[in-house]
Amino acid sequence: MIQDILWKAANKLRGSIDAAQYKEFVLGLVFLKYVSDTAGSVFQVPADARWEHLAAHTGDRIGAPLDAAMDAIMRANPALAGVLPRIFDRDNVDQDRLRELVGVIGDARFTGDAQDVLGEVYEYFLERFARAEGKRAGEFYTPASVVRLLVEMLRPDHGRVYDPCCGSGGMFVQAGRRKRITVFGQEANERTWRLAKMNLAIHGIDPHGLGDRWADTFTDDRHPALLADFVLANPPFNMSDWPRRQDDPRWRYGLPPRGNANYAWLQHIIAKLGPTGRAGVVLANGSMSSRPAGEGGIRRAIVEDDLVECMVALPPNLFRTTAIPACVWFLSRDKRERSGQVLFIDARGLGTMTGRTERVLTDTDVMRVADTFHAWRNPTINTTMSYEDTPGFAYAANLDEIRQRDHALSPGRYVGTPGTDPAAEPLPDRIARLTKELEACLDESRRREDVLRDRLRDLP
Repeated sequence: MIQDILWKAANKLRGSIDAAQYKEFVLGLVFLKYVSDTAGSVFQVPADARWEHLAAHTGDRIGAPLDAAMDAIMRANPALAGVLPRIFDRDNVDQDRLRELVGVIGDARFTGDAQDVLGEVYEYFLERFARAEGKRAGEFYTPASVVRLLVEMLRPDHGRVYDPCCGSGGMFVQAGRRKRITVFGQEANERTWRLAKMNLAIHGIDPHGLGDRWADTFTDDRHPALLADFVLANPPFNMSDWPRRQDDPRWRYGLPPRGNANYAWLQHIIAKLGPTGRAGVVLANGSMSSRPAGEGGIRRAIVEDDLVECMVALPPNLFRTTAIPACVWFLSRDKRERSGQVLFIDARGLGTMTGRTERVLTDTDVMRVADTFHAWRNPTINTTMSYEDTPGFAYAANLDEIRQRDHALSPGRYVGTPGTDPAAEPLPDRIARLTKELEACLDESRRREDVLRDRLRDLP
């Protein structure tokens, strides 16, 4: 498979390149090969920047013409300005191995369905980098099955699609397969922003929507007037010490605590929703029931404003970057016939382990959750299936029931257990469920303790 061949060739350079730059180094070369093979039909590529010219270079340092080619392509294509890496002609780069990699990539022909092939290679590399980098991968990569779930639930097939922390652009790529959308995004990390711009470009999505530079969403909102039709987001979990302004108009439902940005992300996203806008937001499980520092009051206000449409508890081990249990909030300004109701789905039992520590949602799992949601949301439109509460999996609650549970939104509190009435959960099952939730809270407490210890060790 072409992906495996390229990955093995690229790995030969790993030891001579700064790990932080390795992704853009390798993906930049693949991107350069792609624009050369598709010159004129997708991008303008000057003759001295084309692959055949570069591969024929006989000088000692292949890096110099590669950097020059990146410059030339950016000048010829404004959408790529400031995006492509110029890091090849450096003393720490093994030029012999670089030339070997150029030769291997040169044997790969991105013709015919070049965009699809290169897109697959790019996504394959991003996933492999995520596996290799562990926790650091959370900055740029959301597992593909989680992205599929958001896309199938929201079905963003038109209008403006927004991601305030877009990473390498995976949400946009999957949403873009439905076409007729315009993307708007933002990313705070410079290198990740560059990866996202290239990712969109090779998938035929206009990258202008990511702005002309990277920026922090909280301190420098690059789309201040945007009202989106759809928002898909996987913000950093439980981000502490984030830049908070108390008078920020986005805090309509309450001032988020400085020690945790979960409710800052939620309120920022709500502020971006258009009149019929809908959102899917991946957050840590604690966001569904936390009460410290005003979070309970903010959640209550959001629920009472009837913005929460569906809550999905995700299975464990989906994220290689963190052991924190996760959920998805689905928000809507257009709940149609379901005003005053919230659908709760407990998907913790779904997924298939692909190794000792990694789980993925299969297509069947994704469609079970999505079909349940759409059957509930569109009872008069969806004629292929009807919605019924499923003990242990799905339950539709009204606002009065949510008030009785003090506006906690954990699906396990509503769906009950298989084969039982959710409203009459047996005491032993309730104890078992609450024990699991307590264990998750204790895990999170231990994680925060580890973070605190690491920060204390860093103090002078």
